[in-house]
Amino acid sequence: MTADGAAEPWAAAPRLHNRVLPVLVLLATAAATAMGFVVIAPNRLLPGVGVPLWQAAAAPATAGFAAAAALLLTLCWVRPRGAVHYGAAAVAGAVLLAAPAVAGASAAQLLGSAPPASVASLAGGFWVVGGCAALAAIDSLQRAQAGAAVQLVTAAVLAGGFLALSRIGAFDALSLSREYAARHDLFGAAVLRHAELVAAALGAAVAIGVPLGLAPLRRKRFEAPLFAVLNLLQTVPSIALFGLLIAPLSGLADAVPALRAAGIGGVGPAPAIIALVLYALLPIARNTVAGIGGVSPAAIEAARGMGMTGRQVFWRVETPLALPVLLAGLRIVVVQTVGLAVVAALIGAGGLGSFVFEGLGQYATDLVLLGALPAILMALGADFVLRLAARAMPRRGAA
Repeated sequence: MTADGAAEPWAAAPRLHNRVLPVLVLLATAAATAMGFVVIAPNRLLPGVGVPLWQAAAAPATAGFAAAAALLLTLCWVRPRGAVHYGAAAVAGAVLLAAPAVAGASAAQLLGSAPPASVASLAGGFWVVGGCAALAAIDSLQRAQAGAAVQLVTAAVLAGGFLALSRIGAFDALSLSREYAARHDLFGAAVLRHAELVAAALGAAVAIGVPLGLAPLRRKRFEAPLFAVLNLLQTVPSIALFGLLIAPLSGLADAVPALRAAGIGGVGPAPAIIALVLYALLPIARNTVAGIGGVSPAAIEAARGMGMTGRQVFWRVETPLALPVLLAGLRIVVVQTVGLAVVAALIGAGGLGSFVFEGLGQYATDLVLLGALPAILMALGADFVLRLAARAMPRRGAA
């Protein structure tokens, strides 16, 4: 206030409350303007020419994206509260759903005047716009402190919207959709095999890694040699480790015919699962040491004072209190295992990696994406579920 009671001239000046959204909006706008949104190529193997959003899409679609960008920028200056953050998340989610639909419609229109063998692919501008929209939605939900139920509903709405657009053929003109249609019968089996590899490796890694992590807590002298070996395994490149397992497993299968009859050999799922287990042991063991070792000694002493045995203390006190840390480690392992399982296709393990390496061999980018995108979604989905579970653990413990 001034001496005469008037408000300071800068008191009513608008204030930027969110510094993340403007950066994302400007980045997405620059990508949509200067980069290709859809690529038109003479066939699936040759490179094409990128078409920006403002040229590829119809005028109403371009105006819709512009309006969404303007609305998000406006919300950055509004006093932050729950409704504002949820509104920003809704706008960003709408852009995330609209982007592939507009790309599909643009592809259909552009292919109408192109040679018969031409294909339309998603260009860099599309991925930047979609990535920025996803980050904007996540940032807004975090600012709103959305609970697990809201996050699950948001994920379900986005997934349902994408499936609905797919059912009505919104993406049929895109080369990625055509690659899927050509391999529809193989795709489901590849996803299932990928999930089987990840589940088998995680189950075995937890069964082995948790006892390994408990060993240093019971006998301190085990810690240095144990983690020296596990750290050494982590330094071996994944492709090299897969290759190193071929010779010994082939020899073992030749020496024991029962193993070969069971499907264990130098190539296939067996060496892939063994390698994935070896890579997962270090984070599981380290988080077991951190989680169980971080339990308050007072809680353990109180449990023993109540007459609990060592096993009861472990299962009823140490494990529940360490669960948030254990789940955090499991999140890392799941994401790592899903990614490494793609590489396992090189030794005949199958899974989504078979599409990735087939596409690389044919220089077919959309075929690579057919394997890479589901793997990414699988990793993100597992990480999302485990993150929500880890957030719920402290509340359960407190209850």
